[in-house]
Amino acid sequence: MSRQQIPVVVLTGFLGSGKTTLLNHLLRRRAGRRIAVVVNDFGAIEIDTMTVAGQVGSTVSLGNGCLCCAVDASELDTYLERLSRPAARIDIIVIEASGLAEPQELVRMILAGDHPGTVYGGLVQVVDAAEFDATRERHPEIERHLALADLVVLNKTDRVAEPERRRVLAALGELAPGTPVVPASYGRIDPELLFDPAVVPLEEEKARQLSFEDLYAEEEPHEDAGTGHDGHLHAAYDSVSYTARAPMNPRRLMEFLDSRPEGLYRIKGFVDFGAFDPANRYALHAVGRFLRFHPAPWSRGEDRLTQLVLIGSGIDRDALLKELAACEETGARDAPVDDRGMWGVLRYVPDPSGPGPEAGPDAGAEPDAGIRTGPGPGPEPEGPDPDGQ
Repeated sequence: MSRQQIPVVVLTGFLGSGKTTLLNHLLRRRAGRRIAVVVNDFGAIEIDTMTVAGQVGSTVSLGNGCLCCAVDASELDTYLERLSRPAARIDIIVIEASGLAEPQELVRMILAGDHPGTVYGGLVQVVDAAEFDATRERHPEIERHLALADLVVLNKTDRVAEPERRRVLAALGELAPGTPVVPASYGRIDPELLFDPAVVPLEEEKARQLSFEDLYAEEEPHEDAGTGHDGHLHAAYDSVSYTARAPMNPRRLMEFLDSRPEGLYRIKGFVDFGAFDPANRYALHAVGRFLRFHPAPWSRGEDRLTQLVLIGSGIDRDALLKELAACEETGARDAPVDDRGMWGVLRYVPDPSGPGPEAGPDAGAEPDAGIRTGPGPGPEPEGPDPDGQ
């Protein structure tokens, strides 16, 4: 993706589920990225051990590269426009949904916003494994939220026995079929699930001073202590890299994207469609059911490759690579092409005059088509996280 395309991630979960702890974890493991956090309850967010207090509508810029905005739902669009300006140099925007709008409405606002510098980065639903049944009883709307989610984080798995963990995972599979579920304790997920790689020049990496996040990485207890590789943060998800020198057939690639397997959360990278569009390479960005292509001219002398990274939980690496290989063109690059072959791809190229296509492969003409929806409840009750998770 182009650096100007800033992912906007919605982080949601009911009171006590652990979304604030997860957010703090992401802030501490930024790996050099500049994060904008949009919340409406500053006191709930600790950044580098500081509790930042402020009035609604205020903006606080911190020296460590984090920027926090306290807003209400009506201000969200204004802040997204401001944060997506190149001068802000933001790498990712995380919206902490507590006290804001119903998650469904936040997603609609992001997709409907006319911000060429941002792209929808997915809805992450945090679920408390220890209080799952009680939460469903108190907040039955969680079932609709799970149906909307692009990624589910099953938090506090350290508090339940293995049979209970399996039971909750099975229930989540029924409520959110096909949606990746990542187990976690203390909100510790691998940031690479949400963040694009940060590019830091080698000389700068060698010369830079030790940061707060470096100190946290040394001091923070690790889940993998004494458990081997299976306890590592990245063990909860799979990453598959795919490179092809042959161009991709657009019809076959769209068939693959239309039938993405269960557990596949993100796809990012660049696609070469060869003779179907010899002038451009296409940046591909998919999260959950959301899909978008961005064409841009090839650079002179650039190697014409398709390069994709696929991220998910429980995905079959060999099967994915086989399906992608079946999308490759086997004929000559200059062979005659189907004049309508690119139509499926072009549905997901934003219209420069407006927001453009907004959703996933099953989308129709409506601006919010393809987004799983349901009638929304009122805002989540506000207040501090009682147990710090």
